[in-house]
Amino acid sequence: MFLPNGTQFHPSSFLLLGIPGLEAIHIWIGFPFFAVYLIALLENFTILFVIQADSSLHQPVFYFLAILATIDLALFTATIPKMLSIFWYNLREIIFSACLTQMFFIHNCTGMKSAILLAMAYDCYVAICNPLRYSTILTNKVVSMIGLGVLVRSFLSVIPFVFLILRLPFCGNNVIPHTYCEHMGLARLACASIKLNIIYGLGAISILVFDIIVIAISYVQILCAVFRLPPHEARLKSLSTCGSRVCVILAFYTPELFSFMIHHFGQNVPHYIHILLANLYVVAPPMLNPVIYGVRTKQIYDRVKKILLQR
Repeated sequence: MFLPNGTQFHPSSFLLLGIPGLEAIHIWIGFPFFAVYLIALLENFTILFVIQADSSLHQPVFYFLAILATIDLALFTATIPKMLSIFWYNLREIIFSACLTQMFFIHNCTGMKSAILLAMAYDCYVAICNPLRYSTILTNKVVSMIGLGVLVRSFLSVIPFVFLILRLPFCGNNVIPHTYCEHMGLARLACASIKLNIIYGLGAISILVFDIIVIAISYVQILCAVFRLPPHEARLKSLSTCGSRVCVILAFYTPELFSFMIHHFGQNVPHYIHILLANLYVVAPPMLNPVIYGVRTKQIYDRVKKILLQR
């Protein structure tokens, strides 16, 4: 393959610009992101501690919630520290291997999160539509297999991104107009055809679309089952049981959907809006998920309140 002058297969580093167009207020933008980071750390570690400490919470839905909290911790820890170093200390350089590692963790965590939300939808479906067989269907072994499946599916679907980037030659432009490394942002810097990257990227997105469709079908069936319940109190209890899961799903997919729509159809939308939405997608759900579950799940709320009152 012919390589233009100055082409490097593996550039030593890339330059992350942060939020182009808002460089003058980077330092101020960093403060809310730092606050959200600290809050999300505290909330997710609290969720993990409560679930681990209270044996009454050793149930499938709370196991899934613990996995979700762990994924959230990995996702924003892979992005926010570097983001803050750009905003506050202008440390924009990121070495090639670190950029690939960050890209892998971001996409891997996104895939795992979508898969675990699908598992939580299945848990809710069984709890509402087949409650008498819940304990026999969702055994600890089944939950463990689901957790392993979440990990393996995401890893196998994301690892090709790394090799798709490694195969590309890079020219002199190593500037990424973003706060973190992601697949297409890196691919666009290459001076070779990225058609394969685009095709595989669409294939990876189709997995998320599949998850959304299955989740939507599950909750439609759940709603149909709920409204067939005779007592009004039973309906309210069932809706409350799955209401928190719906809120978590919306918190995850809504910013991602807006970001996708603006990226593909919002040509007149300023680039910094797209970057802000992409950052919101990374930091908002990890902060909102524990709050949603803490407020809407009585077992977690009571346990956290007990811990706070003891202090």
